[in-house]
Amino acid sequence: MLDNIRAHSIMVARVARVLLRGLADSTIAEEIAIPPDDLVLAGALLHDIAKTPCLASHHDHAKQGRDICLERGYPEIAEIVREHVLLREFCTLRYAKGHFLAKELVYYADKRVRHDEIVSIEERLEYILERYGHNDPGRFKLIRENFRLCRTLEEHLLSALGMTADDTRLAALKEPIPA
Repeated sequence: MLDNIRAHSIMVARVARVLLRGLADSTIAEEIAIPPDDLVLAGALLHDIAKTPCLASHHDHAKQGRDICLERGYPEIAEIVREHVLLREFCTLRYAKGHFLAKELVYYADKRVRHDEIVSIEERLEYILERYGHNDPGRFKLIRENFRLCRTLEEHLLSALGMTADDTRLAALKEPIPA
């Protein structure tokens, strides 16, 4: 894994850990199942495990990463890695109840980190459009739709946490680097 991708993954893990702690500390924590800390942390740290080899080949790094995790016997982490770019299932009813899965926390955390800097969803969207849109209107549409869903997830998540996007950024910057 390239150093910059490792730095990105560590920052994603810091954001994901803040989200997880916020959910555990929230008033709804007694009513919902909070994803295991080690699963969220592992998923965040490994979400781009296949990014380096896929840079040159243009293969789907999320799918390749999933395959790596499955080959090594980590099916739960494989699901997180596979869906960190695009969630297959989006459940606003569950989000409205404050219930989020590990893969959703990592997906959202990844959308908040550009390189190793915590940014807004809008800033990350602009970067993704520029980097991966390839001036293709069809790709632009798909990317924008993915980020529209992410904004909806963010609204529900921040509401459940009783935090703002900036609160999560500041808390993540104070979060220790995962060992």
